[in-house]
Amino acid sequence: MSRIFFRCVPWDKSLATLALESGVDGLIVPQDMVGQARELARIEVWADDSVRRAALRAKADEQDVLDRLKRGERVILTRGWEVIPVENLLAGSDAVAAEAGDLDEARLAAGVLERGVAYIVLTPEAAGEIKEIVAACKFSQARENLLPCAITRVEKAGLGHRVCADTLSLLKRGEGMLVGNSSAFTFLVHAETEHNEYVAARPFRVNAGAVHAYVRLPGDRTTYLGELAAGTEALIVGADGSARLATIGRVKIEARPMLYIEAEVEDQQGGRKRGGIFLQNAETIRLTGVDGVPLSVVDLKPGDLVLCRLDEAGRHFGMRVREDIREA
Repeated sequence: MSRIFFRCVPWDKSLATLALESGVDGLIVPQDMVGQARELARIEVWADDSVRRAALRAKADEQDVLDRLKRGERVILTRGWEVIPVENLLAGSDAVAAEAGDLDEARLAAGVLERGVAYIVLTPEAAGEIKEIVAACKFSQARENLLPCAITRVEKAGLGHRVCADTLSLLKRGEGMLVGNSSAFTFLVHAETEHNEYVAARPFRVNAGAVHAYVRLPGDRTTYLGELAAGTEALIVGADGSARLATIGRVKIEARPMLYIEAEVEDQQGGRKRGGIFLQNAETIRLTGVDGVPLSVVDLKPGDLVLCRLDEAGRHFGMRVREDIREA
């Protein structure tokens, strides 16, 4: 994922503050303003004269930039760059930086070769869209392919340790986390966005399931719910498949009565896949219906449709691997 810097040259404290409040990863400022910029926030600051700005007008320019990057120099491609030369640079370096002056240019830079440049450097012209740019390029993730699955089984499962994942963000109706007994079959567990007469809504929280369950993370990774911790970047997914980042602020693990829920879905080969999840036996815990409406686990019955995600089984320390792994 690309890191986002704002080039505040000439220095403008109000623009620098706006960039920081919008969530940029760093600032580029005049040499004599480095100290003042660092006083604004704990953030990376580059002096403008420590960075070389380069235009790609010919093949020789491309090679010159690549040679400089390999020597460890900081080089930023100025606005007007084209995708093919940037792809060539990305093939040879993981430190490519490119300027962007608006949302479209930033999205293009973030999507080159499906991984983006290492640094998107926003110019002062982008100040009016900086919040949208950061949200689109830093917090938004690739869409998840969600499918309707039919509930086949709901039964009590005794006591178990369940995980509440509290984030630094407010989640909306239709959003939650992808969790399941297997990485190959995860359910969209809904956030606690709903009010009832007994418990206030906690839209920052996903009561996500048992400690052993897999939860899908950014970057095509998974981890066990019991291994989530403050500071972990979580993947928040909407019923429409949209995905964004949120940071875990706190994890609560407590013993509670649990339900085992099983569901079935038709895969792309026309076969049937079955998956399961253990969730707390409480009215406030919900899966997500195909229309984005949260469905309480205490009301679930065979035949109800909820959203899930299919994948290939096989993970090692959260990373995808290809070997004979069976999960049941």
